[in-house]
Amino acid sequence: MTPALVVEDVSFAYPRGPKVLDHLSLTVAAGQRVALLGANGAGKTTFALHLNGVLELQSGRITVNGLPLQEQNLGEIRRRVGMVFQNADDQLFMPSVREDVAFGPANLKLPKEEQASRVAEALAAVEATALADRAPHHLSGGEKRRVAIAGVLAMRPDLLVLDEPTSGLDPAGRRELADLLTSLALTQLVITHDLPFALELCPRSVIVSAGTVVADGPTPEILADTELLAANRLELPFGFDPRTVRRGDATG
Repeated sequence: MTPALVVEDVSFAYPRGPKVLDHLSLTVAAGQRVALLGANGAGKTTFALHLNGVLELQSGRITVNGLPLQEQNLGEIRRRVGMVFQNADDQLFMPSVREDVAFGPANLKLPKEEQASRVAEALAAVEATALADRAPHHLSGGEKRRVAIAGVLAMRPDLLVLDEPTSGLDPAGRRELADLLTSLALTQLVITHDLPFALELCPRSVIVSAGTVVADGPTPEILADTELLAANRLELPFGFDPRTVRRGDATG
């Protein structure tokens, strides 16, 4: 089976700045949920912004479901890679939830009937059908996150990339988000500092430091390695033992 994502030897530096990505390589199989961990400044978000061409590839190679990340493929790559940003307000700007979720399909010039079908399907997938006629800025943090995900799902992506998805959520919102993401039969790359969330959601974790992969393995094993976590400025909550926590039902 073709991997959902193949990243080979990718390096990147901002103008007049240091190298942020340094020969980073990563392969994600179709259907996997993978946590991307690392300290602030490790290169995680810069890496994620390469996956749908927001940042131009300087060296190396990226393919999404076998399609190379190249200028002539950018439109299809951006459909295949759905990005959910840390601040949901960055993705919600239309007068109603329905219009927000329809924005992507409308830009694809799909027929009105197909747009409506995709909106209904995406809102149902995140259990937000009742929010369709609400104004996004009146929603709770958890509701905004669901709607932002629905807007991405309406594009029917192959890969869902989430940047700090639990940021700003209360415990109930965090639990609902975990349940939602677990229910999606979709390859997911989850950038997070929330290590218990990574353990609950993602069977596999990758640690990035100084723009390269320094650890890759089963999440319980990664999180049980206290020296590895300390070396990468990652901390579990006080008293939390990943070896004794029962992880949720997750594929990978």
